[in-house]
Amino acid sequence: MSTASAESMPAPHRLEAAAKLEARRITKFYQRDGSKLPVLEDFSLSVAELEFLVLLGPSGCGKSTLLRIVDGIEPCDAGQIILDGKDVTGTTGAGRGMVFQGFELFPWRTVMGNVAFGLEVAGIGSKERLEVAREYVNLVGLNGFANSYPHELSGGMQQRVGIARALAINPTILLMDEPYGALDVQTRELLQDELLNIWEKQRKTVIFVTHSIEEALYLADRIVVMSPRPGRIERVIEVPFARPRRDELKSTPQFLDLRRDIWQTLKKGAHV
Repeated sequence: MSTASAESMPAPHRLEAAAKLEARRITKFYQRDGSKLPVLEDFSLSVAELEFLVLLGPSGCGKSTLLRIVDGIEPCDAGQIILDGKDVTGTTGAGRGMVFQGFELFPWRTVMGNVAFGLEVAGIGSKERLEVAREYVNLVGLNGFANSYPHELSGGMQQRVGIARALAINPTILLMDEPYGALDVQTRELLQDELLNIWEKQRKTVIFVTHSIEEALYLADRIVVMSPRPGRIERVIEVPFARPRRDELKSTPQFLDLRRDIWQTLKKGAHV
């Protein structure tokens, strides 16, 4: 299949579903040396129910900033975030779960304690939150490490804790900010497969940020390629590969051709 046909191929569940989340005309500036530095400018995006959408682009293009604005942990200078038809701009919680690149675990809490944290904040009783936390600890394959502390875990295991913590609050949308960026290649690829397995079971809407073209193609239903700062949508790609996906896909001619084509798009705006 040619790249052109890949981009025109519809994703059936997207066409049938209403928008789960909309970012409407988001603008964000940072102050630097007394002047405004535009990071996102009049940026709009729609994400469908159950879609796995990947934001791909160069460093500094506003991918992570957009995710933090969606999560409500960073304000925008203009625009709206609409989730399930409701304006949630500048608010946290409300159906969103965040997985950070740097793990962001509490070092004084065990695996169970970290996973149960969001439930505790929500006022869930001790017995119920431990039952829920145990379910998600098992889901990410850490049942033998429930009483371990973060410093006793590998990077990959710590990120599993972060994923379990985000899922435990039962978000309707999962936000993942380069969750595997700090991991070695082998661990990263193993966790990509684990994430797909979890996603196929949990069926959440996902917005995933990455610098990796290969990771984007392997995980996504749709890839939004962003321009250098200020971030705009450079290109939208419908990923044509059927699910479930397996590692062998990455060596197929179609995968490699599309990877090469996306790299050409990114290279046009790259700065060295």
